[in-house]
Amino acid sequence: MVSAHDPITGNAATLERELAWLGRLIDARFTDYFGSEHTGDEPREPDKSVLDTAAPDLDGDGSAYAGFVRHYQLGFIERAAVALALAGELRPQLLDIFFTRNKQFDRRFTEFGGITTAVDGGFVPTAETLIYILGGADLELRLRLEPLFAAGHVFTAHHILRGGPDPLRAPLRLSEEVLSLVTTGRPYRPVFGANFPAMRVETPLQWDDVVLHPGTRKQIDEILTWIEHGDTLLRTWAMAGKIRPGHRSLFYGPPGTGKSMTACLLGKTTGRDVYKVDLSLVVSKYIGETEKNLGRIFDQAEHRDWILFFDEADALFGKRSETRDAHDRYANQEVAFLLQRIETFDGVAILASNLRDNLDPAFARRFESVIYFPMPRPEERLRLWQRGFSTLAELGPGLDLEDLARQHPLSGGSIMNVIRHASLQSLRRGERLITASDILAGIRREQSKEGAAG
Repeated sequence: MVSAHDPITGNAATLERELAWLGRLIDARFTDYFGSEHTGDEPREPDKSVLDTAAPDLDGDGSAYAGFVRHYQLGFIERAAVALALAGELRPQLLDIFFTRNKQFDRRFTEFGGITTAVDGGFVPTAETLIYILGGADLELRLRLEPLFAAGHVFTAHHILRGGPDPLRAPLRLSEEVLSLVTTGRPYRPVFGANFPAMRVETPLQWDDVVLHPGTRKQIDEILTWIEHGDTLLRTWAMAGKIRPGHRSLFYGPPGTGKSMTACLLGKTTGRDVYKVDLSLVVSKYIGETEKNLGRIFDQAEHRDWILFFDEADALFGKRSETRDAHDRYANQEVAFLLQRIETFDGVAILASNLRDNLDPAFARRFESVIYFPMPRPEERLRLWQRGFSTLAELGPGLDLEDLARQHPLSGGSIMNVIRHASLQSLRRGERLITASDILAGIRREQSKEGAAG
C-alpha cells in the first residue's frame, strides 16, 4: 500500500495535472492552427489563445515537482518546456497527434519539429515542437523563445534540459537528475563507468575514529565553515562578484594519513555526496578526450553540492613540462582546462597528493586551503592503536600499545592493516586473543610493503 507521505504519490498527482495542462495547450494550438477536426488541412493565421491556457496552481503543493518549479521560479513558458519533455518520458501517447500529415506534400508538418525514434517509431519533441505549441507560425514569439535554450539560461546553467550542438533541433529531454527528482522525489546519482568516471564513496566512521594532527583538524574545520556559511557569504552578504564560488583544497602527505577518510567525513558531516574521481578512466592518450571526461564530471557536479575528490592527483595535475612536441602541448592544455573548470566549480573540490611539490604550482595559487597530513606522532599513534581493535578482541600479555606507538612510526592506514592482520590470525586459531607476535608480524609486513614501494 502506498503511504500518503510517499513522494511518488504526490509527484504523480501533480504531474497528472501538469500533463493534462500540456494536453490542453496542444489541443488549443491544433484547433487554432487547423480547425476543430485536426485534418491536416492548410494552416490558418494563428492567434495567441494558447498562452491564455492557465497553468495549474502549485501554491501549497508539497510535491517535489512543485518544489522544483518554485525553486527555479519557472514561468508559463519554462513550465511548458518541462512538461513537454516529461510527456516524452511519461506519456508519449500525448504526442501522437504530431504524426498528423501534411496532405499537400504527403509528409509530416515541418513546423512541428521533433524527431522519430528508430526503436519504436515514437515522437520525441524538440525545442521546435515547443515553439510550435506556444507560437504556431508567429515569428516574433519564436524569436522570444529561442533564448530558452541558449547558454546562460537556467535550463542550461543548471543542466535541467539536455541539449546539443543545435539546441532547437536536439531532443527535448530532462537531465537524469531532474527527471529522478520530479518523478520519484529522490536525487539522481550517476552510475560509475566510462561515461561518468567517478564513484560515490561513504564511510561508517565518525570524526572520533580519525586521529589527525591538531593543526590539520583546524584547517579541516575551515572547510566545514565554508560549507555551512559559504552560500550566505555569496548571496546574503552579496560577495558573489568579489570572491569565487566553491572551495578548492589540496590535501598532501604520506599514504595512510587520513586524506581519503577526511574527504568522506566532510561529506557525511554536511550531508553532501562525495565522488572519488577515477583518474585511470579520465586520462586518455587521445587528443581532447581527457578534457571531455573531466567536463562530464564537472557538468554533472555543477549546482549539486557535491564534493569531488581527486586522489593521487599528480597523475592529472602534475607540473607542466616545456613544450617540445604536440604531446607536451596537449598535456599542458589538459592542465589549463582543469584550472579553468576547477576555478568556476561551485562545489568543494579536493585534490590529494603524497607530495605537494608534485603538483603544478599554478594550482597552489588557486587553492583556498593547502592542508598537510603528517605522519602521526607517538601520542596520536597510541590513540590509533587503542581505538583500532574490536571490542570483542582481547589483548594478549606482553602487548604494550604505548611501546608499539613509541617504537614504530606507522601511518594510521598501516596501523589498521596491522590490526586487520593480527585479528584475522586470531580468528583463524578460533580465539579472541590478539598476540604480540601477530602484531609484530603485521608490522614487518607493512614495513616490507613500504620498502617495496620506495
